[in-house]
Amino acid sequence: MGATEGSRDTDRRIGRRALLVGGTAAAVGSAVLARDELARLWWRAPGVEKPRVEGAVDFRGARWVAASDANWRRADRPDDYGIDMVVVHVTQGSFASAVKVFQDPGHGAAAHYIVGKDGRITQMIRELDVAYHAGNRSYNERSVGIEHEGFVDRPEDFTDEMYAASARLTAGICARYGIPVDREHIIGHVEVPGTDHTDPGRHWDWDRYMKLVRQAGQALTRA
Repeated sequence: MGATEGSRDTDRRIGRRALLVGGTAAAVGSAVLARDELARLWWRAPGVEKPRVEGAVDFRGARWVAASDANWRRADRPDDYGIDMVVVHVTQGSFASAVKVFQDPGHGAAAHYIVGKDGRITQMIRELDVAYHAGNRSYNERSVGIEHEGFVDRPEDFTDEMYAASARLTAGICARYGIPVDREHIIGHVEVPGTDHTDPGRHWDWDRYMKLVRQAGQALTRA
């Protein structure tokens, strides 16, 4: 508004040059996006299978029990989707019931790990794959989900053994992917945008948990 004819002409020339440069950048960007998408999808082609070791676990000491493949999707994280978050859940049930529903193809959800009151850890989905645990696609793709046996309104369910085992698990995940050990990157399910869940609830001791994760991480660096 209020521009002279000369300035409009200058703007038009600059705009055309910017358009040409921008078009080239867009083409390059599209090529990069296409390449990245192909890198994600090449192994889904008929006759191609990403190398896997049956029963392998990502956390030493975990027991492997496979979730239904309807409750997760194959990926090649962190190469196709970067991992920068851990999401803490509570099962609202027993350890056995959590395993059972994650094996149910009709359930539509599962986490990578379940931690019991006694400190045992079961892995049901490999960390390289995307688990349907957070109720938000972007968060699913960028996170590892950890379920904890118990109920959100029963603080006695969150035992010393559970806190210690889960902290070691989370510390290992953070070390593997360079995830900062802070509350921006280690969150509760309730903090995922769009979720209607409340876990891990008000009885989950975040200060205690984060201290244990830091201590476990320091132990890893000394090992």
